[in-house]
Amino acid sequence: MSTNSKKTPNTSLALEFKSSNFSVPVLALSSDDLITIEQQLQEKASVAPDFFKNLPVVIDLQASNKLECNIDIETLTAVIKKVGLLPIGIRGGNAQQNKQALNLLIPVYSVNHGVTTEEPQKQQTPAPTPETETRDTSTMLITQPIRSGQRIYATGDLIITAQVSSGAEIMAEGNIHVYNTLRGRASAGIQGNKDARIFCFDLQAELISIAGIYKVSEDIGASVRNKPVQIYLQNQALIIQDLLQHH
Repeated sequence: MSTNSKKTPNTSLALEFKSSNFSVPVLALSSDDLITIEQQLQEKASVAPDFFKNLPVVIDLQASNKLECNIDIETLTAVIKKVGLLPIGIRGGNAQQNKQALNLLIPVYSVNHGVTTEEPQKQQTPAPTPETETRDTSTMLITQPIRSGQRIYATGDLIITAQVSSGAEIMAEGNIHVYNTLRGRASAGIQGNKDARIFCFDLQAELISIAGIYKVSEDIGASVRNKPVQIYLQNQALIIQDLLQHH
């Protein structure tokens, strides 16, 4: 007598799709000079190697295509991966670039951020507004907690009104203001700005750095730990000053 050896299907839910917001850096290109692109990417990555290692990026080709550059996507992605970044999408590409990206299993995003699987009709790229042009040097404001494993990079000043958790990393080319508890790692003046400062209400950081000069948790004195402080460079030394101390 034969028995049915088929497995009973497992009806428990194994997966689900959820709506979520992710902050992914956008690599905006304005040249098709791949040698220069690689060189400048290497320079940025050398300043903060841990941050840029395996960093996902969306490639923005709007500006380069407006200048009639014709970047080969396969070659470009090879350059980006060589630096250690991971291209996870392109936007603003022409029909040929979009086709190349899809052949490489790289999603194609519309300018309005939606994912498309078809080659869009050729459209006139609108001229960038002043707001878009100044975005790279504007202040980034974050009101949500920065959780462990999150990495934030601001090309201007960075203001955070919630706590920064242990295991998180925040970086800014300008100043950093944390109006809450600062744990994790904080690096200001990431591109060499020695005038940058870090301000926080409660210093419990694992690492603090300005223009590449840093202190780890063990080097932060008890007199300033758990205090509101400002951190700045003076004669190539990192100074941590209690904001409540009397002079």
